[in-house]
Amino acid sequence: MGRIEKKLSDSTTKYYWYPGEKQEWIRAAVSIGVGVVAAALLMLMTHNSVTAVVVGTSATLAMAGFNFGRRDSRALAGFPGMADKAARRAAIGHTGRAAWRGLVMGVGSAAAAVLVINLSPQGWLYDWLLPVVPAVVCAIARQIGLVWEKLGTTVSTKGPAAEPAKAEPAKAVPTDG
Repeated sequence: MGRIEKKLSDSTTKYYWYPGEKQEWIRAAVSIGVGVVAAALLMLMTHNSVTAVVVGTSATLAMAGFNFGRRDSRALAGFPGMADKAARRAAIGHTGRAAWRGLVMGVGSAAAAVLVINLSPQGWLYDWLLPVVPAVVCAIARQIGLVWEKLGTTVSTKGPAAEPAKAEPAKAVPTDG
C-alpha cells in the first residue's frame, strides 16, 4: 500500500492511500508508454494498424510480464515456512497478490487479443495467430522475469565441500559350477 503525505500545517498532515507502491505504478505507466510509442512509430512507418497494435500490445505486455515475474520471484523468495499461524497468514497474503497479478496479466492479454481481432481483416493468420502473440510474449517475459530475479541470488554453504567417497572395486562372487 502506498501513501502520499501532504503537510497542511505544523500540526496537520493529510494522508492519501493508494493501492500498490509508487515505483510499481511508474513501471506500469512506462510499459504502457513504451507500447503506445512502439505502436505509433510502426503506424507511421508501415501504415498497417494490425502490425502496430500487435507490436504495441506485445511491448506493453512484455514489460508488464517481466515486472510481474520479478515481483512473483521476490514473493516466492520471501515465502515463509508453514510452521505457525503468522506464516500461514503471510502465505495467504502472497497468494492473493499473485492471484491479482495473474488476473491482470490474463485480462491484459485478453484485451490485446480482442483489440487485434477487431482491427484485423479476415484470415487464419489474423483470426488465430496474431491475437495470441501478445499473450505469449507476456508469458515468456514473466518467465524471464522470474529467472532474472534469481540470477542475483547466491547460495552459501557451511564450509568447503567434502571429498567424494572413493569407489571400492567390486568383489568377485564365487559361483558353483
